Amino acid sequence: MTSIAPEAPTVGATPTDVHSFEITAEEARELDELLSELTSRHTSSDDPEFLRSATVIAHQLPRRLRQHLVDFRLLEPGPGLCLINGYPLSDEGIGSTPEHWKFRGDSSPTLKEEIFLVLLGQILGECIGWSTQQAGYLVHDIFPIAGHEKEQLGSGSEELLTWHVEDAFHPARGDYIGLMCMRNPYGVATTVGHLHGADIDPEMAEILAQPRFTIRPDESHLPKNRSEFHEVSPAMARAYERIERMNTAPEKIPVLFGDPEAPYLRLDPYFMDPLVDDPEAQAALDYLESLLEERLFDLVLEAGQVIFIDNFKAVHGRRPFKARHDGTDRWLKRVNVTRDLRKSRDLRVAPESRIIC
Repeated sequence: MTSIAPEAPTVGATPTDVHSFEITAEEARELDELLSELTSRHTSSDDPEFLRSATVIAHQLPRRLRQHLVDFRLLEPGPGLCLINGYPLSDEGIGSTPEHWKFRGDSSPTLKEEIFLVLLGQILGECIGWSTQQAGYLVHDIFPIAGHEKEQLGSGSEELLTWHVEDAFHPARGDYIGLMCMRNPYGVATTVGHLHGADIDPEMAEILAQPRFTIRPDESHLPKNRSEFHEVSPAMARAYERIERMNTAPEKIPVLFGDPEAPYLRLDPYFMDPLVDDPEAQAALDYLESLLEERLFDLVLEAGQVIFIDNFKAVHGRRPFKARHDGTDRWLKRVNVTRDLRKSRDLRVAPESRIIC
């Protein structure tokens, strides 16, 4: 089961706060039959034929599991974490942890897991990807990459990955982030923080709800991290131009929004410039960051576990660790999910496309 690291703060969420689900043996058997049938017909989780039917297929998932996900989406419980336990993952079957996400073969040994993660996401909304992130793949691989040790990236290792809202710089960011653990042999912790149940100073909250803050794109979207194995099309070139504009001239935004009594979050401190010309807003931002730091806790995912993080309610990061680069390193799958695909229509090439340019 999920463990909370010993050094984690005692404040904030506890294991009982997490919206948890346990797959039964019978449900695991049903899942294996469904996923085996799908992988016999599809060679990729990006297969357009699979994606066109993914929402319909998702309703073949066990009824209890579907209800659990729907409750998480509609009721927005607790700290914004939905944990699914009991998926029977074979460590031998998934093969070695890859060296880089760029080197994808024609058939993935983790195809079942990728399709499972997409189907779960389709109950919450629509899975989306980014043309500027991991070559536009829908399901991302998260593991340490040699040379990225000090980077603020999921592929980093030796530096603390500062907590953040995923893709906070972008208005079309996902509502949920899904992570499925392939392996985590040395117990690297995902950090999670939230405001659930926190008393927020009303004056500070009022400032934080005003468009006085900026967020630049994170490192994963920048041209230096694109794949040299994929051609830079005119659409891709325009996407990088937009990213550059967001990087050099980010718009002013609020960092709290929604219900003032239970606000949503939009911030990524590492990529937010100091507000030297607005000390009042800077003081409010410092206050919010301190509040989230106090409520930060460690979540150690184990092989086969899936966690969906409400990207409007919770921030997440990762503790530093020493990578082995021997095929046994920590390895996660990640998917972004939006509840409203139409909000990004001007950034996608077709209505059915899930890739934001």
